[in-house]
Amino acid sequence: MTESRNLSKFAVPAEELERQKEYAALVETVLQSRYPGEKPLAFVHTYGCQGNVADGEKIKGILASVGFGLTDDLAAADLVLYNTCAIREHAQDRVFGNVGKLKPIKAQKRDLIIALCGCMMQQEYVAEKIKKSYPFVDLVFGTHVIHKLPEFLYRVLCGGKRVFDLSGGDGNIVEGLPVRRDGTFKAFVPIMYGCDNFCSYCVVPYVRGRERSRDFDTVVDEVRHLAAQGYKDITLLGQNVNSYHKNEPAHLRFPALLRAVNDIPGDFLIRFMTSHPRDCSKELLDAMADCDKVAKHLHLPVQSGNDRVLREMNRHYDRARYLSLIDYAYQKMPGLSITSDIIVGFPGETDAEFEDTLSLVKQVKYTSLFTFIFSPRPGTKAALMDDPTPKEEKSRRFQALTALQETIAAERTAAMNGKTYRVLVEEPAKTDGWLSGRTEGNIIIEFPGDDGLIGTFQQVRVTEPRTWVLKGEPADPASFCM
Repeated sequence: MTESRNLSKFAVPAEELERQKEYAALVETVLQSRYPGEKPLAFVHTYGCQGNVADGEKIKGILASVGFGLTDDLAAADLVLYNTCAIREHAQDRVFGNVGKLKPIKAQKRDLIIALCGCMMQQEYVAEKIKKSYPFVDLVFGTHVIHKLPEFLYRVLCGGKRVFDLSGGDGNIVEGLPVRRDGTFKAFVPIMYGCDNFCSYCVVPYVRGRERSRDFDTVVDEVRHLAAQGYKDITLLGQNVNSYHKNEPAHLRFPALLRAVNDIPGDFLIRFMTSHPRDCSKELLDAMADCDKVAKHLHLPVQSGNDRVLREMNRHYDRARYLSLIDYAYQKMPGLSITSDIIVGFPGETDAEFEDTLSLVKQVKYTSLFTFIFSPRPGTKAALMDDPTPKEEKSRRFQALTALQETIAAERTAAMNGKTYRVLVEEPAKTDGWLSGRTEGNIIIEFPGDDGLIGTFQQVRVTEPRTWVLKGEPADPASFCM
C-alpha cells in the first residue's frame, strides 16, 4: 500500500470541508443578528488525555471561526461544551454530574446551547442516556465528526431541535481545521488516530476507530511552523505512536519521523506518547538516543508484570519482551527516565500474579507510574470476565504498589541532589516568587524566579530532592547535567 492510498482511504473530501465553511459563514451571520454589537461566549472544558486536549483546541478554533469568543467563566457562557473521556468509570461519572449541574443554568438562560462530544458520546448507550435523561442538552456528537461542528451549530440555532451525530465508522483524517492552542510554548501534534490493538479492557478502538496516520510531510511542516513560532515543548500524539505508518516503508515510519522533526532548526524539545510495547523497536530507541531534541523520557505502559494477565489483557508481549526493551533503552540512554501505566486488580489477577508486577517495578525503577484499579468498560471483553477479587483486596494491592513506587522515586530523586538540569519553566509555583519547571525526563523542579522566565529553558540545581516535586535554585548554565 502506498502512502497516497492510505491517506485517501481516510481523507474527508474537499467538498465536505467547503460545505462546512459555508455553514460557518451562516452561523456567524446568525450569531451577529442574535448578539448585535457583541461576541457570544463559549465555555469549553476537556476531560481526559492529551489527544482529547488536541481535539479541544480544534473545537475552540472552529468556535472562534464562526464568531464565538472564548471564556473560562461558566456563568458568562452562551455555549457550554464538554469534550468527554470514556477511559474509566470515574471520568464518566464526573461528566454526568457536571452536565446535571447545567440544568438550572439552562432554566434561567433559555438561549444557552449545551453540547457534549468526545469519547463518551461515541458510545451509543451513553448518547441514549443523554437523550432520555438530559433533555436540556442540545447537541451530542462523536469523535469522528468534529469538522462538522459548524453544521451542527447551524441546525441547533435555526432548526429548533436537538442534534445527535455519532457517525464516522472507523474514523477519518481532517487537515486544515483552525486550531486555538491552549498554550504559547507547549503544543500537541496528533500524528495518528485510533488503535488496532483491542486490549481487552480498553474502549479506544470502539470510540476512536482503527489506526490511520497523518501524512509524514504534513506532520513535519506543522512541527516546523510551531518551532518557528517559538514553541519549546512539542508532543507528538497517538493512541499508539509506535505504529505510525506501520505498513509503510521504513522512511515513513515513526523512527524516521522523529529524526525528521529533530532536524528542524530551533531550540525545542520533542516528546511523544503513548508508546505501546508491542510496536516499540530498537530502531525507535536508537532514534531517541541519536536525536538531541528528543526528550530522554519514554512512557511505555506495561499494565502488568505477569504473563498470564498480559495474555488476558491481549497486550501482545510478555514480561521478557518488555524487560528486554527496557534493558536496551537503558543501554542506549543511561540517564533515561521511564514512566508507565499499571492496572491493579484486572479480572482474575491473583496475589501471586500481582507480586510479579511489584517485582517488575522494582527491576525497572520507574521515574513515576500512573496506577489504576481496574474499571470495567461496557463493550469490552474484560467487562464480561469473572472478577472475584474483593474491592478491599484490590485497594490493598493498589496501596502496596503506590508505596513501592514512592520508595523508588525517593531513591531516584535523592541521587539528583546537587546536580543541575535544564528545565522548561511552565508556570508560577504555589509559593510566591517561585516557579515550576519540568526536566526533559518529566520531573518537576520548583525554584525561585521571576514570572518573566515562564516559557524559557533555565538551568536549575537541585537543593531539596523531594519524592515528586523537587526544590532547586538557579544555576550556572556551564554546570548543566543530563
